[in-house]
Amino acid sequence: MTEDDRTDAVLNEVGPRLRRIRRDRGATLAELSAATGISVSTLSRLESGHRKPSLELLLPLARAHQVPLDELVGAPATGDPRVRAKPIVRHGRTMFPLTRQPGGLQAYKVIQEKSQGEDPDPRVHEGYEWLYVLSGRLRLVLGEHDVVLAAGEAAEFDTRVPHWFGSAGDGPVEFLSLFGPQGERMHVRARPKKSG
Repeated sequence: MTEDDRTDAVLNEVGPRLRRIRRDRGATLAELSAATGISVSTLSRLESGHRKPSLELLLPLARAHQVPLDELVGAPATGDPRVRAKPIVRHGRTMFPLTRQPGGLQAYKVIQEKSQGEDPDPRVHEGYEWLYVLSGRLRLVLGEHDVVLAAGEAAEFDTRVPHWFGSAGDGPVEFLSLFGPQGERMHVRARPKKSG
């Protein structure tokens, strides 16, 4: 099989995969068209294999379905599921990305060094955030609230409310952060108590 044959085989599987993903999510072509800006007829032709997929069409579809582009084109699994993203260091804060796919909820492990007497400078932006303290103490200034979270405590908030957080103790604080850029909320479900 030539490289061109392999490419054609991969592209021929995209249409059925798009149809399956859309149907699994219970979406109509009209709903998907409204979410992506791609016409219903183009979406229908993509799914039936009468239109070759392009990056310009697949990127908005991946965002609308909240799946990695690899899933739409059926890229082979890499074999190693570990996330090996490089840490991001800014203003005494080290963030380790725990997710690889773009868009949707993003997860980070964060280590915030001891605050050097800095005054809180609350900021706002689109999104929704959930924090869980692993060790140390985290000071959270949220609107009119000024609270300290200890290990094992969590907070969630709309990031359009002015907010700031930093270490509240003599050392660093380590916490998990889940952030949804479009206002997705974190849903934590408790296991029901067993009766009897």
